[in-house]
This record gives sequence, C-alpha cells and structure tokens, in this order.
Amino acid sequence: MGVTTEQIKLLREKTGAGMLNCKNALNEHNGDFEKAIEFLRKKGLASAEKKSSRSTKQGIITSYIHTGSKIGILLELNCETDFVARRIEFQNLGKNLAMQIAASGTVNYISTKDIPQKVWDSETRIESEKDDLKNKPDNIRESIVKGRVEKTLKTYTLLNQACIRDQDITVEEFIKNHVSLLGENIQLTRFCKFVLGENENNSEEKN
Repeated sequence: MGVTTEQIKLLREKTGAGMLNCKNALNEHNGDFEKAIEFLRKKGLASAEKKSSRSTKQGIITSYIHTGSKIGILLELNCETDFVARRIEFQNLGKNLAMQIAASGTVNYISTKDIPQKVWDSETRIESEKDDLKNKPDNIRESIVKGRVEKTLKTYTLLNQACIRDQDITVEEFIKNHVSLLGENIQLTRFCKFVLGENENNSEEKN
C-alpha cells in the first residue's frame, strides 16, 4: 500500500523535514510513522523549519548565462557559515536556482510577499471585472477573486514553481531539502534577471 499525501504532510508538520525526505522516509519504513520520524532525526533532516530563523550573513553571489547568451541571472544565496558557503552542494544549489529563474519566464519575485501591492491591486481589479462574476453574490465574488489572484501571482514567484530538478516538489521544498542536508538556514536574498534587448528601465531587481 502506497504512502498517501496526507501522511507525508503530517510527517512534515511534525518534523519540519522537506516533503521529499518525508516521502522517502515513509516509503523506506512501509508507512511506519514513528520509525520514519526516528529515521529523519538520525539523518538530521527533521529540523529544516526550526533553522529558518537563524541569521544568514555568509553565502555566495552566483550567476548563470542561459544557452544562446540572451538571458542572464545574478543572485545572492545566503547561509550561516563560510564553511557551508564553500560546500559544493551549496554552490550547486545557487546554480540550480539561477537556472530555474532563467527557465521560468513569468518569475520576477522570490515569494508572494515580495510582490508590490500595486500588482495585487491590479490583478484584483482585472479579476473583479470579469463577466462570469457579474451575477455572483458579493461574498462569493470576493472569495473567487481572491483565489484567482493568489493563483495567478504564485506563477510570478520562484518558491512556488515546480522544481526543474524534481517536478514532484516546489523550489521552496528543494531549498528546504538543502537546509536539512547542510544543517544550516539557507535564504535566497535577491536576484536580478537580464534579458537581451530589454529596456533597463523595465529591468528590476527583485528582493
């Protein structure tokens, strides 16, 4: 009998480990919850969430030039110590994130909290004026608009994208898996996307 999504989510809530690590732990122990928790703790994978508040003052600035040299990405990835910053796994994470940004044409922000209020307002106005909502009661219309706007704006954010290295997890989960692997808080602080021929006034650093 396969492991369910509900089991994986519950294990993640209890341990703070990434979704993929939780899935693997449950599969390896035939769905035994306690054994899966013990496995994650032994592997040091059960504390990614708890590390998220730690200070990240070390790290790297890395870059990626997409094939054809028409798209370039520059990003800052932070961790807690210079030791981890020099780890090949951390540096590869930076490269993979830069590649993900280059491959995701709609991505302009790290997370939804980075999206300016004017963008939220604009999307809300557009959705509110759509014909299929005209005859809906106000409370239902507001709920539908909110859901549609959130869904649309998530496509603009890096952390909500399906990871190109593993389509079963998001970029956020991909980063958390590295937090578990390396034992330190990891934060993508900012990135800048350069597109050949794009007016520099329209090019914006995303924090």
